Amino acid sequence: MSSAYERELETALAAVRTAAVVCQAVQSQITPDVLEKKDRSPVTVADFSSQALVCRELQAAFPDDPVIGEEDSAELRTNAEFLERVTAELATLTDSATPEAICNWIDRGGSSEFSDRFWTLDPIDGTKGFIRGQQYAISLALIVNGQIEVAVLGCPNLPIDANSEEPTGALLSAVRGQGATIRPLEDDQAEPQTIQVSRTGETNLARFCESVEAGHSSHGHSQQVAERLNITAEPARLDSQAKYAVVSRGEADIYMRLPTRADYREKIWDHAGGVLILEEAGGKVTDVTGKPLEMTHGREMKNNRGVIVTNGLLHDAVIESLTAVGVC
Repeated sequence: MSSAYERELETALAAVRTAAVVCQAVQSQITPDVLEKKDRSPVTVADFSSQALVCRELQAAFPDDPVIGEEDSAELRTNAEFLERVTAELATLTDSATPEAICNWIDRGGSSEFSDRFWTLDPIDGTKGFIRGQQYAISLALIVNGQIEVAVLGCPNLPIDANSEEPTGALLSAVRGQGATIRPLEDDQAEPQTIQVSRTGETNLARFCESVEAGHSSHGHSQQVAERLNITAEPARLDSQAKYAVVSRGEADIYMRLPTRADYREKIWDHAGGVLILEEAGGKVTDVTGKPLEMTHGREMKNNRGVIVTNGLLHDAVIESLTAVGVC
C-alpha cells in the first residue's frame, strides 16, 4: 500500500538532487579572485539554474500546481551573458535547455498568492555560504490547505554523518506524520535513515545554532537569551536552512531567527522545507511570541515575527527569555 504523498516526495527528491548537481558544478568554479572581487555572478547563475530544474520537474509531474519561488526570469531576459551561462550549465543535464524554455521553467516559480495546494522553493538558500564554498541548501516544500505536507532539503556541503569531516552532501526529507529522514545526496539507492532532535532538557546544556551573517538575525539578542539561560557552549554558525538540518539531527538544540527590524517579515521559502523536517524529527517551530507559523499569506509570513526552532523540550524557556529581553 502506498503512503500519502509518495509521488510528490519522489518528485521532490529527484528535483532537488538534479538541482544540486548544477549548484555543485557552479560552486566548484568559484576562484579566489571571484571572492576577492565579491563577484556574485556564480550564485546568480546557480540560483536561476536550480530554480529552472526544480520547476521543470514539478511542471512535468504536477502541471496544475503553482510554485512560489524566489526568482523570476526578468533579469535573465535582459541579460544575454547570464542567460548564456545558465543555458550552458543546463545543457549538460538536458537537451531541452533552450533560452526560452529555461525562462519559462523559472517563471513557473512566479506565483505569489496563497492557494489550496502549492509548492514553495528556495533554489539556493545561503548565498554567501555558497560563494564562500561553505553551507547552502536547496529547499522545496508542498503546502496543502495551509499545512506543510512534504519537505525536501538538499545540503550539498553538509556531511551525511555528523562525525564525518567529509562533506559528502546530505538530503533530508519529511512527509507529515511519517517522520524525518536523511540520506546521501548523491546516492539515490541509499536507504533513508530516521533522524531525531536531541533530548537536551536543561538549558545550561543546550547549544545554539546561528546564522553566520549577523544581518540575518539579531546576534545581540541571541547573546542576551544565552546569558539568561546559562548557555555557555559555543554556537554552531552556518548559513542557510542547513541549520534546520543540524537541529533536526540533534547536533544543536536551538536556532533563533530574530527580527533585525520591526517591519521585516520572513519569506515562506526560507523556512517551509526546514520546518516540517524539524517537526517530524520531534522538534518545535514558532515565531518569537510562540505563535505557529502561518503559510497562508502568499510569499511572506505576514502575521509572524521571526522564527524560533528548538528540540521542543527547551521551547517554552526560550520564548520566556525572548519576552524578558524585549524581543516580543
